[in-house]
Amino acid sequence: MTIAFMGVDLAKNVFQLHGENADGVIVYRKRLGRTRLLEEIARIPACIIGIEACTGAFCWQREFEALGHTVKIIAPQYVKPFAQHQKNDRNDAEAICTAMKQPNMRFVPTKSIQQQDIQALHRGRQRLVNHRTALVSQMRGLLLDRGIAFGLSITRARREIPRLLNEEREELGTLFADLLEQLFEMLLELDRRVKWFDREIEKIFRHDEACQRISRIRGVGPKTATAMIAAIGDASEFKNGRHLAAWLGLVPRQHSSGNRQRLFGISKRGDRHLRTLLVHGARAVLRTAPKKNDPLSKWAIDVQDRRGAGKAIVAVANKNARIIFALLRNETEFRAG
Repeated sequence: MTIAFMGVDLAKNVFQLHGENADGVIVYRKRLGRTRLLEEIARIPACIIGIEACTGAFCWQREFEALGHTVKIIAPQYVKPFAQHQKNDRNDAEAICTAMKQPNMRFVPTKSIQQQDIQALHRGRQRLVNHRTALVSQMRGLLLDRGIAFGLSITRARREIPRLLNEEREELGTLFADLLEQLFEMLLELDRRVKWFDREIEKIFRHDEACQRISRIRGVGPKTATAMIAAIGDASEFKNGRHLAAWLGLVPRQHSSGNRQRLFGISKRGDRHLRTLLVHGARAVLRTAPKKNDPLSKWAIDVQDRRGAGKAIVAVANKNARIIFALLRNETEFRAG
């Protein structure tokens, strides 16, 4: 039994293994519990193992590679077309093995423990920011029921709610004022926790040379720089800058056939958080472009005049993604000219 390729369907407790030789003949199939998986993988001679990108995939990748195997991680949407018959673990493992062998298959960039730590920081921070936004919206809604309205920004809420509690407490009523005070204290607590995450991200940013290099790009700050490093590392998994932009969902979605080219809005594939950071940075670039005289500002204003502000923002985000790829792949410094 010579296994050249193996597909492993990952799960929480039960794992399905599917092995094929170099000619594509099935030579191995086994269903294992979590405690026996590494023991079984260690028995198998070095081969290429394919797994789907899911929770725990990068951890299993490191474990399998430590045993001498080569591991490829595949996005689930690229595995699905190769699944035959009905949905079960056995067929899924076979589909992973088949997808992995395709010559033009695209694999997920690998992540180190440090990259996963940075990504966890960003995810935790985003969760708190979402809770904070929801809390402010709820307080605005409750006050609107009492005929009190103020602006949408969180800064306005931080200013107006304490004023209402101090100056109009009697008009609000004892119960409602106490309730509002409790919600506002929750807002202050969320602010404190968000600041902790910001400080940790800033520490990583200051001590990472790659983050420092890409942060010199206009529209790329500490959060965008650290999130990009956490997601793509040295960008070695991408052929060129356009592939990175496509992976981020910053290229047009198309439905073309023959000589008819139909392009729509951006595909919005990939990591939404990364795309959001790049787009917000691009929005800042476009807002300050009229005050500057550099080539990027002139180009952004020209795109805005021709295509509108929305498309210009996406175009700048796309350009920044390509520049980030070039800086990471070639290990060069950013030159604004």
